[in-house]
Amino acid sequence: MRSRREVLSKLAAGHMPEILIVGGGINGAGVFRDLAAQGVPSLLVDKADFASGASAAPTRLIHGGLRYLETAETDLVRESIRERNLLLKNAHHFVYPQPVWVPINNWFAGTLAVVGRFFGLTTKLGPKGGVPLKIGLLMYDMFDRKGQIMPRHRVHSSRYAYRQLPILKKNTKALFEFYDARISHPERLVMELIGDAEAECSDSIAIPYLSVDGCKDNGLQLVDVLTCKKFTIRPKIVVNATGGWVDNTQIRLGHEGGLMGGTRGIHLVLRKPELTTQLKGRMLYFETRDCRACAALPLDETHVYVGTTDIRVDDPDDRQYSKQEVDYLFDALRDVAPREQFSQEDIVFIMSGIRPLPAQDTESTGQISRGHRLDVLPARNDHGFVTLVLVGGKWTTYRAFAQQICDTVLERIGQVRQKGTHDIPVGGARDLPATEGPRKSWIRDLALETNLDIKRCTVLCQRYGAKAQRFADHESRNDQRFESFEGYTPAEIELICLEERVTALLDVVMRRTLMVFEGRVTLASLNEVATVAGRVLGWDDAKRDQEITDAENYLGNEHGVRFK
Repeated sequence: MRSRREVLSKLAAGHMPEILIVGGGINGAGVFRDLAAQGVPSLLVDKADFASGASAAPTRLIHGGLRYLETAETDLVRESIRERNLLLKNAHHFVYPQPVWVPINNWFAGTLAVVGRFFGLTTKLGPKGGVPLKIGLLMYDMFDRKGQIMPRHRVHSSRYAYRQLPILKKNTKALFEFYDARISHPERLVMELIGDAEAECSDSIAIPYLSVDGCKDNGLQLVDVLTCKKFTIRPKIVVNATGGWVDNTQIRLGHEGGLMGGTRGIHLVLRKPELTTQLKGRMLYFETRDCRACAALPLDETHVYVGTTDIRVDDPDDRQYSKQEVDYLFDALRDVAPREQFSQEDIVFIMSGIRPLPAQDTESTGQISRGHRLDVLPARNDHGFVTLVLVGGKWTTYRAFAQQICDTVLERIGQVRQKGTHDIPVGGARDLPATEGPRKSWIRDLALETNLDIKRCTVLCQRYGAKAQRFADHESRNDQRFESFEGYTPAEIELICLEERVTALLDVVMRRTLMVFEGRVTLASLNEVATVAGRVLGWDDAKRDQEITDAENYLGNEHGVRFK
């Protein structure tokens, strides 16, 4: 990737594509990538870092949406399963199969109510026992029949359930097992889509920390958040992909809002090695007292990711979690695993985000559709651009949604699609073997070529796919280590800062790496990482110290990180 300074210079020199995409989350990045594949350049901007909004706060699942069957969104489930399978193929360095366990303590609970919700006779959510779950999983398997990537679901006895998970409560009647998929690092997948787009279409430009300020002089004014420098551009088409901020952006684009009705969801990263040992890589998926779905997903041998809540919010910036939300998740865990102890001391990190859901008047948030739609607004008299508004959507279906938007753009500019994106590998999946045996050989060859040990090359491969080659080459020429923590190296951080449009220290520790998820962020580690970043990005001592202070305050106040 070119540096941020380079792409801003290109914009200042008047190299402005006719298509502006506002919002650098997964949907905006998906549209940016699809247009580039057609040879159509666009400008992608975000008022903050790429993937710093809802795209950074998912349950880290790439899933077919089993629970959407309850509200008869069968088309969404079919699309989600298809897109899940494509991501397993095209992003196999980040997306891989995830076994899911669902304990049930009643066979017939809610059976008639589920049938009523499926046929639209009622909308009120209720408990779901083994029978409706069995029916749903039979449908799930049926939708996945084409290609049959995943194993079919199975039902295990209560004896098996207790043998595998002794922490389960004693009235567990059975354990259902099925497969979906998980994503190890969603923010990095967004970055790779952006990098792929710029590599394939050299006139495509992506710039973080560049905000839409409003309409001016028959065009739009953009503002550099860091320097307050302003740019006036005159696009033909503007794609509003700002998620929970869609309404705010619409107003700045000269239109009315009222399209979105977001909800806040939080997830907890807990340090619970005894729980992850029992889960053995399998996700525990269970129902809460208020009949919502909750999950406990092991991240590694020590940490488990638990979520989520679903609270209506009017302000997309209202991401501040409450003690009640944390307690809600702890209570849900205690209900399903009463013999396990959970406390505030277990919390490593709290992730809070706003779901970009369509505005709907429903009795509960769980009834709001997770589908997506595209609204096309004609040009106004005081500006010349057509506005495409992305409403709703979910991580799993970003490619299909992007294809819909891209086709609309192509129609508007009088071009035809050159190729689909359904078989294009994402970033580091390209040139990386997809199966275990050949991948291990690839890692051994990398270790021999760079003189790094196999364990380190395996870690780099898990983080960057085939791009591990570049990181390993860079690291082989710089064997320095951080003093305060392990798992990352100065050479690795240096290359990230050189090539991945890093602007702030938080970009590194929250999005380009998984440091906060892995519990590696301390004052000492922030200091060391900031020193490397500052050297690459030209920070003086005052700037470096300010970045550390800003990161410490933000992670402590917004994400519950305790600094010792």
